[in-house]
Amino acid sequence: MKIVLASNNQGKLAELQAMLTPLGCTLLPQGSLGVPESPEPYRTFVENALAKARNAAKHTGLPALADDAGLCVDAFGGLPGVDTAYYATQFGYAKSDDNNVLALLEQMQNIDNRRAALVSTLVAVRNADDPEPLIAVGRVVGEIARAPVGSNGFGFDPVMWIPEFGQTFAQLPVEVKNANSHRGRSALRMVMLIRENWLA
Repeated sequence: MKIVLASNNQGKLAELQAMLTPLGCTLLPQGSLGVPESPEPYRTFVENALAKARNAAKHTGLPALADDAGLCVDAFGGLPGVDTAYYATQFGYAKSDDNNVLALLEQMQNIDNRRAALVSTLVAVRNADDPEPLIAVGRVVGEIARAPVGSNGFGFDPVMWIPEFGQTFAQLPVEVKNANSHRGRSALRMVMLIRENWLA
């Protein structure tokens, strides 16, 4: 089965393709099929992911999978949340993973409550008008480190310190990170949902 991934993020594509291998499906990045980016006007991960999945399905006629993920920092009342990808731009930096990390560390410089969650919401639709979207949420709680550590992963992985491992996500071997990350958890649930609802 071919599924369009409503993203052009190579890191996300590689992670999700590896996690969906048990289903025997192929993920195609939407850019390779000429799908335009979907607007993401909503304030929740699930609404934005659903909009992206419906957009990709509408333009390709294929089932689509979308991920909306972000960092929710307790000290900021859950923000940056859905604005995570553009976090650095609020502080005059160009949009990039490295700048997001830099801006976050600057904003949290004098904050002791460093608890935060990485959240991944995956939504899959069989077609653009699917009344039964499959929704899987994965969440990992950790703490924001004082400085980036590790070189694996992307996004906030170098500053997301996970107490159960005593390391940041970027220090963990890729297979360990994938099995325990927010996206790993949502993908595992999504594999079960697709198997039960689409392949049974």
